[in-house]
Amino acid sequence: MADKTILLVDDATIMRMMLKKLLSESGYEIIGEAENGQKALEKYKELKPRLVIMDITMPEMNGIQATKAIKEFDSNALIIMCSAMGQQSMVIESIQAGARDFIVKPFQNDRVLEAVAKIIG
Repeated sequence: MADKTILLVDDATIMRMMLKKLLSESGYEIIGEAENGQKALEKYKELKPRLVIMDITMPEMNGIQATKAIKEFDSNALIIMCSAMGQQSMVIESIQAGARDFIVKPFQNDRVLEAVAKIIG
């Protein structure tokens, strides 16, 4: 059985709920949630998820900083960024930080599932 564990990181509870429902119904296991980058790093170390879906704009530590921190801890970490700001610079910065893909909010369900499937199957 392939590891389909996911950590959801977003400061908006509604976003985490929507992603959790979508991914759970598609056979993925949401093993943790975090509302900022600092918590994301702690949860990543504790839970070792297969994939992290990370919002960019969050209090305390943003998604790009958190991605860098997680990649420092585990260079093989798999991270998908998502943000309402589909700005080119954000996408580039996310990829440079180590993200594998980028989803723009409000997201299309099939786009999310396609991105996740491409990375963890």
